Amino acid sequence: MRNQVSMEQNMTEASAGQAAQPPPSQATIAGLMRPPLTTIELTDHAAAAAYLMKHAGTSALVVLNPQTGQPAGIITEADIARAVADGKDLNEVRIHDLMTADPVIINTTASIRDAAIIMTRGHFRHLPVTSDAGLVGMVDITDICRALIGPVLSEENGT
Repeated sequence: MRNQVSMEQNMTEASAGQAAQPPPSQATIAGLMRPPLTTIELTDHAAAAAYLMKHAGTSALVVLNPQTGQPAGIITEADIARAVADGKDLNEVRIHDLMTADPVIINTTASIRDAAIIMTRGHFRHLPVTSDAGLVGMVDITDICRALIGPVLSEENGT
């Protein structure tokens, strides 16, 4: 109970000192997303997705339709893990067999709070991000949490 009170006091003090900035939950996705975005095509093998995720340091890829260049789906580490657990050969199975089709996409102007709500309601861990220029990045649940609790962590670290 003592830690909870202390944390609440820190949060109140931190928010009082940040009156000039919008609360993290009202900041936009534009400042949070991580470009460049790594993509893969529908017809690629799942092994290629696993390779790209490892080397790009990401846990999800946006799947593009090769004819339109538009997002057709999303494939995640969890999709790859399920395929492996099911005994599938990642060099044989195609992305379109594993991906989630038509993923929910968020705009750069959306608030971090809106992203958190979308992710919670849909049980998503990743959201592709678009702007007027098209597909521009990705946010994941860790990005959202870091943005929302960042001021608390800064206070705890004395910065």
